[in-house]
Amino acid sequence: MPRLIMEKYAMPLQPAAERVQNFTEVALGYDQETAVAEAKRCLECKKPKCIEGCPVEVPIPQFISLMKTGDFQGAIRQIKAKNSLPAVCGRVCPQESQCEQLCILGKKGEPVAIGRLERFVADYQLAGSGDDVQNQLAKKVITKSKKVAVVGAGPAGLTAAGDLAKMGYQVTVLEALHVAGGVLMYGIPEFRLPKAIVQQEIEAIKKLGVAIKTNYVVGQLATVDELLAAGYAAVFIGTGAGLPYFMNVPGENLNGVYSANEFLTRANLMKAYRFPEYLTPVKAGQRVAVIGAGNVAMDAARVALRLGAGESSIVYRRSEKEMPARHEEIEHALEEGVKLALLTSPVEFHGDQKGNLTAMTCIRYELCEPDQSGRCRPVALKGSEYKMPVDNVIMALGQGPNPLVGRTTPDLELNRWGNIVANEANGITSKAAVFAGGDIVSGAATVILAMGAGKKAAQAIDQYLKQKI
Repeated sequence: MPRLIMEKYAMPLQPAAERVQNFTEVALGYDQETAVAEAKRCLECKKPKCIEGCPVEVPIPQFISLMKTGDFQGAIRQIKAKNSLPAVCGRVCPQESQCEQLCILGKKGEPVAIGRLERFVADYQLAGSGDDVQNQLAKKVITKSKKVAVVGAGPAGLTAAGDLAKMGYQVTVLEALHVAGGVLMYGIPEFRLPKAIVQQEIEAIKKLGVAIKTNYVVGQLATVDELLAAGYAAVFIGTGAGLPYFMNVPGENLNGVYSANEFLTRANLMKAYRFPEYLTPVKAGQRVAVIGAGNVAMDAARVALRLGAGESSIVYRRSEKEMPARHEEIEHALEEGVKLALLTSPVEFHGDQKGNLTAMTCIRYELCEPDQSGRCRPVALKGSEYKMPVDNVIMALGQGPNPLVGRTTPDLELNRWGNIVANEANGITSKAAVFAGGDIVSGAATVILAMGAGKKAAQAIDQYLKQKI
């Protein structure tokens, strides 16, 4: 028996000094030889646990087994039967806390790099190196007469749409923005998730028969009730969490204070980093502070550097240990020169006579006992205020639900934060024929959890519509 390799094969990366000057993808992906070698690390457990950690139920042992023999076409067919967005998941899914966390190799070494392998076979197929999996799937579909509307073309909506199309339903996705993809397009930077790849994945979903209407704002052009009256037998709501949170402290309305949502949307979806080729201005001064320490905060801090900021800092009221961003994203940010201002938080912003941000007053903290989230609770230190000069502040404190659909659907139950109340196991809401999932239900979470919710809701919609026959 060959000796076990206990460490993952390293992911090739652009050197930090080079990548901070461009928006090209940081992680370069495995080559064929490395992908096969990594796949061969899999022990092919008799009772594999890895699949239990996958919200979209990818048959992980089966696709990795096919990769070992170089059957990449077979591997992508296995994945695509369950996951409509594998090239996306292979890049942004937090596998380390899901499928890879349950890999038996991880008990004594590093788990199999499941995400990197999924990315490899997805890219292999997108590059035209494999057969047309989507056409093969489409040929198996027996079209049903019933129509389903999906509100929102983000991860939850696209997953629900793809699965429902495979079941034979006539699916129309209604997207408020001018391009489909949701947070995949407006939130995640090009250097982490190339937009061309997102659009290729979406085109593959359209090949299943899914129709996507952009610039269609549900709640204005049509309400949920009007969609049902127009002949849709069911509606899935996956509008996400796009309403930014602020701190509600003095000076937040000064020029130079952004929400991360606006800053990243300008840079990603509207391509401000290619100004003036694209007529979207965005300001990143010499001194940028990002408030928060999640993945969105890391994205904003790294984008600021690429837009020319001389200094980009993460300002966070806990320690590095409590930072919620993925370890990989923190590591990449630090390599690129992002600074950490920990155990500190702003309490006031200051500007000049023209209303432009110039500085912020911060207060220092110490950590006490863990709070309800399990993290150590920060307590402000009396008399520790100090001023930090800044040209831009980016608020990355999380997002809430867009209120439009809830406000225009009176009998749809919402919780006190404005999220739709839906059964976590199936997406069933208080309104007949209406299902919901993703961030609009859970609050801001990960792409893969939203996709898992979309998959569960698609299965529930199928059961509901079969009962209506």
